[in-house]
Amino acid sequence: MPEATYVLIRFQETGDSKVRAGLLAGGRVLPLDGDINSLIEHWDTIEGQLDALAASAGGDTGLALADVEVLAPVEPVQVLQTGANYRKHVIDLAAAHREPGQDEDEVRTKTAAMMDKRAGQGTPYFFIGLPTAIASATDDLTLPAYSASHDWELELAAVIGRQAFRVTPEEALEYVFGYTMVNDITTREYVFRKDMPAIGSDWYRAKNAPGFLPTGPLLVPAKFFGDPQDVQVTLKLNGKAMQDESTQDMIFGVAKLVSEASQIMPLRPGDLVLTGSPAGNGQHWGRLLQDGDVMEGTITGLGTQLIHCKDEVQTESSQR
Repeated sequence: MPEATYVLIRFQETGDSKVRAGLLAGGRVLPLDGDINSLIEHWDTIEGQLDALAASAGGDTGLALADVEVLAPVEPVQVLQTGANYRKHVIDLAAAHREPGQDEDEVRTKTAAMMDKRAGQGTPYFFIGLPTAIASATDDLTLPAYSASHDWELELAAVIGRQAFRVTPEEALEYVFGYTMVNDITTREYVFRKDMPAIGSDWYRAKNAPGFLPTGPLLVPAKFFGDPQDVQVTLKLNGKAMQDESTQDMIFGVAKLVSEASQIMPLRPGDLVLTGSPAGNGQHWGRLLQDGDVMEGTITGLGTQLIHCKDEVQTESSQR
């Protein structure tokens, strides 16, 4: 992976409500003009200026990182989420949900063959998330009182750099500005509607509560990130590693995901394309999120998330 000479963040200075975009280099935050989506959209014309600005960073330049509050680094208009995109994860799920009497090894072998076929001939499974669920990499996560089945799913996310509509897999990465990290929180009991099973998944209720998309802390330009199919995704719960997998295990790589997502609707600068989560979520372990839990998420080159979980204070409205 190339050494990142700078990354982008969004931040607020202590005591100031104004949200700004910034360049982080050498431990210093250099405020930038314009919002993050404008910077992404006009990257072709400002990239050289930011390169030069980063080269001059140091000493007392800009602001100390400790003196600012780092926010989610992106403001997407559209959020596309990807389901069942890690081979080992899907195989583990199939084994866990096998019918009584089915041999586990047989189920795993059969599912592995299906996933290999899907990788060569199939298409990704997408659904749409709401930008209002985005939170920072350090915001507390309030666990809604309507369920006790909230789960973690740490993921690599591609950030679109310019409008992409019906692009090929071969050219798709040219439309990726950079990468960030997202924990795609899920309320498991809401994924499937028991009252309307024929309709299928209810991703709106399962994934869009406030704070259910902790994002960041960093937005790393693609030129500093290297190969998105060779980074490690690790989530620790209270210090214990629960997810620890390479993106090499993806069924569909970032290029294929961006290409396929762009076939239906145009992707715009700043939009997020989540790439799925590896094996090791709470449902797999039989241990879902609880009050007081601390999640530490890392993806190679993308910094660290530290999320403290707390139960929602029940009110009359939260009990409905």
